Amino acid sequence: MAKGFRGGMGMGGNMNQVVAQAQKIQRQMEMAQAEIREMQFTGTAGGEMVKVVVNGDHKFLEMHIAKEVVDPEDVEGLQDLILAALNHAMQQIDQTNQERINAITGGMNMKLPF
Repeated sequence: MAKGFRGGMGMGGNMNQVVAQAQKIQRQMEMAQAEIREMQFTGTAGGEMVKVVVNGDHKFLEMHIAKEVVDPEDVEGLQDLILAALNHAMQQIDQTNQERINAITGGMNMKLPF
């Protein structure tokens, strides 16, 4: 065996540091995910005539619809407002997830499953 050869790919303790850092990031990501699942996000549309509350686990908790937007002659308009409010809440969840990921990874572009 050649003198100074430590086996592996020549990274020695450096590889251990990389693995430890990856494990630390994974723990931080799991904690962030758990925190976000417990958060509530409010989406609105039509000047807050339609409001929905969704948790970070994408479960719908509440919906409020002002009487003024309930028009039997314009069901499609109400449907559009509801969808817009739901999408607004989902965008907030996505934005919060991305902000947490960036804070943990220092802005590295990582594709994560949440």
